[in-house]
This record gives sequence, structure tokens and C-alpha cells, in this order.
Amino acid sequence: MNETLFMVTDQPILIEDVVRKVVRPEAGAVAVFVGTVREFTNGKRTLFLQYEAYTTMAEKMLERIAQEIKERWPEAKTAITHRIGKLDISDVAVVIAVSTPHRKDAYEANQYAIERIKQIVPIWKKEYWEDGTQWVGNQLETKEYPDGKPKEEDLA
Repeated sequence: MNETLFMVTDQPILIEDVVRKVVRPEAGAVAVFVGTVREFTNGKRTLFLQYEAYTTMAEKMLERIAQEIKERWPEAKTAITHRIGKLDISDVAVVIAVSTPHRKDAYEANQYAIERIKQIVPIWKKEYWEDGTQWVGNQLETKEYPDGKPKEEDLA
């Protein structure tokens, strides 16, 4: 069975499905990160988020992150699923599962994965607050874009 380890989807993420992809006999640890939509950011009440992605490139970048993890933690196996579309408070936005023989490596690799997602994966979120909206994310701070996010040709 050929499972997709790296996926961007507009459907709710089932945490157990992502975890199952990395469980294996030689792994004694599975570290899981579940990113959810929080209600308050810097004192502002969020109503909901809208995620958009350059999907094909995003999935390639998720795979690249797993390759980077494999270089640093050779016995790691990684699966990442990120959701796009409208997400309400407490909805799951991203699930990262990393299995390794030992827990310390699993924790470190998982933390590495979420930081790299924020740095290189072309997924953007628009926060909807009671008093307005704004595209936010680390990638947006690296270059100015009139509508708050890059065009596909900027990412190729």
C-alpha cells in the first residue's frame, strides 16, 4: 500500500491517520504535533482563519522537510498533513508525526518540522478578527506583496 506521507487537504484531518503512517516496529517513539486554531492572538479575538496554499509546491516542500529530517535523524520517518480552507476555532490546521527509535530524536525532529513549515512551505493564513482581517505568516515578512501573499510565479 502506497500511503501519502505529505498532504495538503481541504478536509478535516484525522490525527490517528497521520500517526498510523509512521508507526513501525523499530520505532520506540512517535512525537505528534497538532496545530489548532486559537481564539486569541496578541489580545485580539479571532473569529476564524482562511488557509490558502500553492498545493503542489507545498506538498513538495513538506517532503523536502522530511528529507532534511532524515539527514539529521537518519532513523526518522515523518508524515505531515496541513489543512486549507476556512477553519474555525479549535479546528486542526496541521498534524506532524515523527517516529524514531528514541524519544529525544522524535521530539527534536518534530519541532524542526513545524519551524521549517513556517519558513519554507507556501501556505498562508488570513486571520479574521472582530475588527478586520490580515494575511499573516513568516513568509510574508520576507518580501512585500500588494495583496498580502505571493503569486504562484514567485514560488517556482
